[in-house]
Amino acid sequence: MTRFEYTAIPAPSRGEKAKEAKTPTDRYALAVTSELNRMAADGWEYLRADVLPSEERTGLTGRATVYHNLLIFRRAIATVEAVSEARQAPIATSPVTEPEKEMSAAPSPAPADRQDAPQPATTETQDTAEPIKASNDEK
Repeated sequence: MTRFEYTAIPAPSRGEKAKEAKTPTDRYALAVTSELNRMAADGWEYLRADVLPSEERTGLTGRATVYHNLLIFRRAIATVEAVSEARQAPIATSPVTEPEKEMSAAPSPAPADRQDAPQPATTETQDTAEPIKASNDEK
């Protein structure tokens, strides 16, 4: 499954001046195109444009709702599955030796040489603490 990361940038508020852009609409389209191409160069895919509200302060105590035009982009991120598939490529290996012969050649440790794992403490081996008695010192 492909996972994506998203980013939002403000849409251009003014058009760019260019020799081929004669009308304000052409200038604005040129500004949007340059932003789309700039983000695409970094690997971002254009998804959509959104107009979202934002509550901003006006004056000392006033608030007003302002609408912002945002361009939304996404790009695929590497997932664990994609990385694991890349690691499963065939690898040249050395011939397999018989493990039984190798195991019989190594001496097994004697029972006296083995160390037993430490055992957890049980309630029988732990000392029980006496409860603290509250004193009522009134003056």
